[in-house]
Parts: sequence; structure tokens; C-alpha cells
Amino acid sequence: VLKLFKSLHRTRQEVFKNDTRALEAARQKINQEFKNNQGETSEEKINELLKIASDVEVILRTSVIQAVHTDSDKILLIPRKDLLQDNTPYFDKPTKK
Repeated sequence: VLKLFKSLHRTRQEVFKNDTRALEAARQKINQEFKNNQGETSEEKINELLKIASDVEVILRTSVIQAVHTDSDKILLIPRKDLLQDNTPYFDKPTKK
């Protein structure tokens, strides 16, 4: 549980780097969720909660991207290396094997 807690906080720091408002909101939410379920004794429920927390960590790491307003009608996206993937070209006709 502690390992996952620390992992969520590390991910939060990477994903929301230089955004103090988002960093603080994510910190409070992570801490609140773990504190709310601190007294849970059911092994089944604990495993379910750990799975949810693990999924949240993966979603944050792979799906969230930072954006900064640069002008009244422009937004600058700041992708992390985790999000960048090789682009696969699209082909109308399947290739024959």
C-alpha cells in the first residue's frame, strides 16, 4: 500500500510539474482517498482499492498532458516522454503476406 501511495505521488509530481494548483489538488485527493480507506480490513475490498489506485496511476502517466494558455486563443501542449510514441502510418490497402 505504501509503495503504491509513493508511486502515485511521484507520478503526480511528473505529470503536473510546474503547476502548483494541480499539484496541490492531486496531493490532497491522493491523501484523502488513502485516509478515507485507512481502516479497511476486508482483504477483498483492499485488493479492489489497490487495483483502482494502480489504474489511476497508469491513466495519469499515459493519458494526462499539460497545456498552457499562451494567448487568448492558443494553447501550448507540453507532452512528456512517456506520452510520445512512434507514429504508425495508415494504409488504405492491407499489405499482402
